[in-house]
Amino acid sequence: MPHDDYRITKDTPVGFELIGVKKKAAIQLMGSRLWGRFNPNHWDPLYADETGLDAPIQTGEMSSAYIAEMCVNYLGASVFTGARIQCKYVASTYANEIITTYGKVRDKTPKGDGYRFTVDLWAENEDGERKTVGFIEADVDV
Repeated sequence: MPHDDYRITKDTPVGFELIGVKKKAAIQLMGSRLWGRFNPNHWDPLYADETGLDAPIQTGEMSSAYIAEMCVNYLGASVFTGARIQCKYVASTYANEIITTYGKVRDKTPKGDGYRFTVDLWAENEDGERKTVGFIEADVDV
């Protein structure tokens, strides 16, 4: 988790960049019952190859979990109280790719004693290919 100095507060400026989390798309997790065991495209290299994939693909929920972890690191409990998050999966995440999440404050609108922040979010692999994109809106110090 980031140091408290990195938490988004009402003083955080538009343009502030979030330092993301970094995760490996581990096939052992991709094949767990929680993340995709029902579909062999998520854990079986031979099956994935037969269906035209370069390797097993991670479920979209896994990238969303990485992004959510980053959001909680920066926005704390406000992620769970009136926030709105929207993500779109734009490319497959393959087994063993290293995924890093990013965020950038796009807007802050006065609300109560604080602000409603809009933060652009994305996850990309080690080659800079975006895999998931979206945004979160959350109240800070409201």
